[in-house]
Amino acid sequence: MRDDITRRRFLVATAMAGGVLSLPQKLCAWAESSTAAKRKFYSILSLGRIGFHASFPESVDLAAKYGFEGLDPDANYFASLDNDALKRLLDDLHKKNLKFGAAGLPVEFRKDSDTFSDGLKKLPAVAATLQRAGIWRVSTWILPSNNDLTYKENFRQHTDRLRQCARILSDHGQKVGLEYVAPLTLLRSQKYPFIHNLSGMKELISAIGTKNVGVQLDSWHWFNAQETIKDLLTLRNSDVLTVDLNDAPRGLTFDQYQDDHRELPSATGVIPVKRFLDALAQIGYDGPIQAEPFNAALKAMPIDQACAATAAAMKKSFSLM
Repeated sequence: MRDDITRRRFLVATAMAGGVLSLPQKLCAWAESSTAAKRKFYSILSLGRIGFHASFPESVDLAAKYGFEGLDPDANYFASLDNDALKRLLDDLHKKNLKFGAAGLPVEFRKDSDTFSDGLKKLPAVAATLQRAGIWRVSTWILPSNNDLTYKENFRQHTDRLRQCARILSDHGQKVGLEYVAPLTLLRSQKYPFIHNLSGMKELISAIGTKNVGVQLDSWHWFNAQETIKDLLTLRNSDVLTVDLNDAPRGLTFDQYQDDHRELPSATGVIPVKRFLDALAQIGYDGPIQAEPFNAALKAMPIDQACAATAAAMKKSFSLM
């Protein structure tokens, strides 16, 4: 993971950021910088992805304080609000210049049929709640191996189940992005390999056959799949629903990367973050980007410190463009 993202490094970075403006003020100024003007995508605070939990109002405060341009939606919280309260919330987010990232698909489609059916029954209500809040981006991930299903069997099951989910989401004006998971340690962890790269994901999307299914990209999985900029340039803006941005530990081979040991964006330079972002800008991507480092050192920090470190990493990455 981000073993290099230590408390000591954070304190050094904070000291360097001193001067006329405080760190939060400097981070807020980022959104108004010339760098921001060169891109259409925007930085999201995704607390769950950096190892923290907070109420939605607390998440809003943290996103605004540390200069993020949006945050994860919370369907459960939105469902607790009547129309007037939801409107006030959305107006407040607009005043704070905060946009929504993608909502997670609340259906467990990877397990037994009963579990899938139970989740599918609840999806229309969740989709309706998200629609009330104006959220049309939804995302989930695909596991790269299975102990019980062969590739063909797993492909048929994913096609059928995700098609059912996609049709419900389509009824509510929503699209779903599917993320491939690429580390070889996961691909080889079970008996039968499954989709683990962009080309395989494109085949699944084509088989699902609805017009509202796209890709959730992650620089970590793109790197572990040993893909290139040319692969990214085969996509259009409309194909990409959301993007995770990460770096990789130094000194490892592709056989050694563990999915839950990543680094904050631009922390090590192992993953060519600039080239990745430049390709997204070239295809005109205009959606959310969030860090998903799964990093123990970051998670051990106080939540404010972790948010500041994540914001600084995103700022550094975007400034490379």
